[in-house]
Amino acid sequence: MLAWLLEALQPMNRTRVKQLLRRGQVSVNGTATTRHDYRLCPGDRVVIAHQGSVSAGRDLEKAGMSIVMEDDTLVVIDKPPGLLTVATESERTDTAFARLKAHLMARGLSRPFVVHRLDRETSGLLLFSRSAAVRDHLQANWGAVTKTYFAVVEGMPREAEGLVENYLLEGRDLRVRVVPGGVGAKLAATRYRVMATHGRYTLLQVVLGTGRKHQIRVHLTGLGCPVIGDLVYGSASNPAGRLGLHAGRIALNHPKTRQRLELESPLPATLRRVLG
Repeated sequence: MLAWLLEALQPMNRTRVKQLLRRGQVSVNGTATTRHDYRLCPGDRVVIAHQGSVSAGRDLEKAGMSIVMEDDTLVVIDKPPGLLTVATESERTDTAFARLKAHLMARGLSRPFVVHRLDRETSGLLLFSRSAAVRDHLQANWGAVTKTYFAVVEGMPREAEGLVENYLLEGRDLRVRVVPGGVGAKLAATRYRVMATHGRYTLLQVVLGTGRKHQIRVHLTGLGCPVIGDLVYGSASNPAGRLGLHAGRIALNHPKTRQRLELESPLPATLRRVLG
């Protein structure tokens, strides 16, 4: 890929070409790539984003969000903590959806479609589609999408890894609780693994088997290890000044190309500092 770009974009210098790749401005057959060693095949369609879209991307970052991946089918953003995914009764204007919609429309592109949600205080990867049809396809096959979170918690689970599986039910007070089952209860499965420890805090990798509201927070509290900063579900400390939950990885088959798409967002510095 790099050699092809250097020849195609002459006289652009090598540093500038590498920047195009690093910033996700190069896409092949509708899918962005940052790999210098990406192997091109005859018939591949390579598109290089224009400078205007890059400037708009910088404006989006100033607003607290960044685009991790974008093509004509999907947009994946890195959402900051404290920002809703979509509007609620109390907050109708400043949401991740609204910011992304304004960013795309300013570039003359169509509005995005919400595929899934993150809690307001959870940061990390958030997936949008570029059409209602793709949204519906992804939601209908959501079980095939691998969602990996990283949680900084108080204490350490008794077992270094394991599976938590039970039924959850949201009460009238909007809190989610573990219940034996029954009307309205939903089965929830969460797999966790200890990644690191520092003093009284532990970093867990968490993979969702289901996507229930507040699932990770409830399940980790049930292990005796509430997520830091989670006053709703029993945390006694807030060393990062935020909820210690980050959607760090998402993997899926691209709806259009069927190629495997694996995206990552590094653990935010505020959470890394808690772990020394």
